[in-house]
Amino acid sequence: MMEVGSSGGKSNCNRMSDAKNERRVGLIYDQRMCKHRTPYGDDHPEKPDRITVIWNKLELAGIPQRCVILNAKDAKDEYICAVHSKNHVDLIRNISSKEYSKRNRIASKLNSIYLNEGSSESAYLAAGSVIEVAEKVAKGELNSAFAIVRPPGHHAEYDEAMGFCLFNNIAIAASFLLDQRPELGINKILIVDWDVHHGNGTQKAFWSDPRVLFFSVHRHEFGSFYPANFDGFYTMVGEGPGAGYNINVPWENGRCGDADYLAVWDHVLVPVAKEFNPDIILVSAGFDAAVGDPLGGCRLTPHGYSVLLKKLMDFAQGRIVLALEGGYNLDSLANSALACMEVLLEDKPISELSEAYPFESTWRVIQAVRQVLSAYWPTLADKLPTKLTDQKAPPHILLSSSESDDEDDEASKIISKDLVQAIEDVVEPISKLKIEDNHDEVNSALWRSKLSKTDIWYASFGSNMWKSRFLCYIEGGQVIGMKKLCSGSVDRNPPKETRWKAFPHRLFFGRDFTQTWGPGGVAFLDPRSNSEDKAYVCLYKITLEQFNDVLLQENVPDHDMNSPLFDLNALDSILNEGSIPVEAVKRGWYHNVVYLGKKDDIPILTMTCPLSVIESFKSGEIPLCAPSKDYADTLVRGLVEGKQLSEGDATTYIQVASTKPL
Repeated sequence: MMEVGSSGGKSNCNRMSDAKNERRVGLIYDQRMCKHRTPYGDDHPEKPDRITVIWNKLELAGIPQRCVILNAKDAKDEYICAVHSKNHVDLIRNISSKEYSKRNRIASKLNSIYLNEGSSESAYLAAGSVIEVAEKVAKGELNSAFAIVRPPGHHAEYDEAMGFCLFNNIAIAASFLLDQRPELGINKILIVDWDVHHGNGTQKAFWSDPRVLFFSVHRHEFGSFYPANFDGFYTMVGEGPGAGYNINVPWENGRCGDADYLAVWDHVLVPVAKEFNPDIILVSAGFDAAVGDPLGGCRLTPHGYSVLLKKLMDFAQGRIVLALEGGYNLDSLANSALACMEVLLEDKPISELSEAYPFESTWRVIQAVRQVLSAYWPTLADKLPTKLTDQKAPPHILLSSSESDDEDDEASKIISKDLVQAIEDVVEPISKLKIEDNHDEVNSALWRSKLSKTDIWYASFGSNMWKSRFLCYIEGGQVIGMKKLCSGSVDRNPPKETRWKAFPHRLFFGRDFTQTWGPGGVAFLDPRSNSEDKAYVCLYKITLEQFNDVLLQENVPDHDMNSPLFDLNALDSILNEGSIPVEAVKRGWYHNVVYLGKKDDIPILTMTCPLSVIESFKSGEIPLCAPSKDYADTLVRGLVEGKQLSEGDATTYIQVASTKPL
């Protein structure tokens, strides 16, 4: 018997097709979820129109008449509390009450959140709706389903709403199936998050749980893209029994399209999914990677989404639940949702994508992901053939602007026909969208290309003297003792050469805590020379482009790198001036670039604090502090492996530097 329920004021006269072999596909939409809106009517990307345009598009295509329409239901607190703290659940439940006068103040303290009188109801309905369709699919009453819900959920963490998300809808539904309905036999769940932003909340919910394989493909750009941290890096694979069950594919740049996503499916997700063999698949279906999205900046077409979804239907007997996450270009959002519903209904054969190729950066990321995960998934152990990875989009595709009128004809030929058609289908004027300026990407690629041709010696006097530690700034990752990951550089080639040299400068240790090393001081070099001082320095020959990425990571990792921090003009100037404070990262502790001379006619550059900060160290305004054992050990390793000092002498060198007064 087909269940038919309220669709929020829409007609309930929906029926299943008489075709025996047509799939039973569930659909939930409820206009009550439109009550969540900005408190003063301000425009916002996450607005009620997002779900209404999807529903209207589906109705025009006759989709609801072929689906099982389900009632939206409030989620029970006990189910939500499996993922969120009681304090968080209490807050969201009560935040819309008239007595809650601090609503706007609370929202202002949260990350990208607004709240109003309808937020509580919408959040409970969104979470409950995803539970409802997931349970129906798990029971076998439906083959698959789509929950058209808002607010979205994948950013919401245990004790915090963020990124437009109040409750983590998909995580709550997964937890419900695993822990509340064991009789359904759902023991392994694959969560696929194709939203353009990393699903940080979902990742944390199942970080050590081997029953859930969490897969997220997203723009990351070395931690600079929202949510702007390293949680979405490919080295974040889970821990304990969940190690290997957390897969991140972090794009290094925007404009990734159908070919890039398909490559990830074919060479990461699909092989692992075959090994994992899930009982059901839950999709965090954000459509903000779609072409024309004002927040995403990627280029997935509706056809691209349909191919990705079709490949997932080969698993779990096609038991798939889609839950809406992001998507902020209303036309692309509606078109992409329709394409997915046609796949769930098995409307028509899905052809493979065109001859367009992935970016070079895509292959680089895929190979890095495979290498890290091969320890857990043997199917990823084989190296991809060069013949395959050599198939990549020409650089001018990354540099070109598909939204511009003057894109050259050759580029248009290389871009897939589906992509071009999808771009034409985006009817909302680009001028009305706050789309990121593609000139930024052009500028970034141009300066990087230019600076990659110039070599410098980077002089390290602190933890980077240990080459393994320095390579974290080039290749990404972390070494023993570090509390956080490094994103690495865009150019991940190792230093061309390594040398050692002693300089007449004072090494000392200051500050008392860092995010990277925790409690304890870190190394600084007095930019003034003094013949009585001696500092051991490891010289790495790297490009000026790489030096910019190291400078960024040493200072303000979330800074936008559309232009270089230290360009060729600065390099010319520093030869005369001796040091240049880099204003763009002046919040950082190492924003003062110092010229130490030349070696083999190549400039030697280091980075430390400016003279004004030296005076603050002297006065005690900024604390001098001995390094932690972990931090000091990296310096010792560097000096010993570099054959500069014995272990005992290296330890003494550090002790003297940390105790001698400035």
